[in-house]
This record gives sequence, structure tokens and C-alpha cells, in this order.
Amino acid sequence: MPTSTQLPEEQALQPSVAQEPFLGLLQDLARAYQAFENYAAAHIRQTGLTPPQFEVLVTLGNTPGLTMNVLAEKTLVTKGTLTGIVDRLEQKGLVRREVPPENRRCFRIVLTEAGEKLFAQVFPAHVAYLRERFQKLDPEEIAQIQACLKKLQSIFNLPQGQTESC
Repeated sequence: MPTSTQLPEEQALQPSVAQEPFLGLLQDLARAYQAFENYAAAHIRQTGLTPPQFEVLVTLGNTPGLTMNVLAEKTLVTKGTLTGIVDRLEQKGLVRREVPPENRRCFRIVLTEAGEKLFAQVFPAHVAYLRERFQKLDPEEIAQIQACLKKLQSIFNLPQGQTESC
């Protein structure tokens, strides 16, 4: 039984703590994500892009462009990391930065013609590649998994005020 004088590290070593039922869930969730990421990344690398570059490319596809804040939010990449990804995509001629006339304090990331062409090729191909695996689940299983993941997400989401800025 942990005492109040034990440090958190010492408490973590206690058998009752190490046997928490959710620890197995965390391992399964991490392993499932790693398996998915490895499977998807192998296909993405064949496009000549890294997975983060691919994520930015497909997030920008079918849009008039997005500000860095919105792009960071949608790709779950920090603005600092996103700047490097956008720089590399810009060097490849796939995106450009535009200053919107309505807000000259920021800029929008837009796919170039080459970026649009690449998006039109790689996105449908990647969806088809993933479909091969996801077809092993029936629609009811997909709905159940989604519901469980949304519930898990809601448990960890902290209320926050979101404002749109550059």
C-alpha cells in the first residue's frame, strides 16, 4: 500500500498501480497506431513525400489555401514544425505562400499547379491503398470503433477557447 511519503515513481512500481486495466488499452492503442502509421508511411514514401508533407498536401487539397494556424490545427502539427514542412514543399514547387488582401498580417498556404496535380494523383491512390485494409471491417465495426475513439478523445479534451488568428 503506497504511503503519503512515497514519490510518484515509487508508487508507480506498486503492483496495484502496474495492473491498472487501462494500461493494456494504452499499449493496444499505441500498437494499433504504430501499425497503421507504418503501413501508411510505406505507401506515402513512394510519392516522394514524407508523411508530414503528404498530410499538408492532402489537407490543402480542394481548398483555396489555409492560414498557418488553420493548417496547423487541421494537421495537428505545431506552427514551428509546420514552417519547415511548408518550406520543403515550397522548395519542391508544390505550395506557395500568399498574403490575403483582407488580412495582410498573415499569409495563406496554397497548392501550386504542380501541387494540385500531385494531390489529384496521390490522394485517390492512397485512399485506395488504405481501403484494402479497412474493407476488412464491416460498417458496424467502423461505427463502433469511431464511437469508442470519440469517447476516449472527449475524456482527454480540455475545454479551451479557440480564436482564429494568424
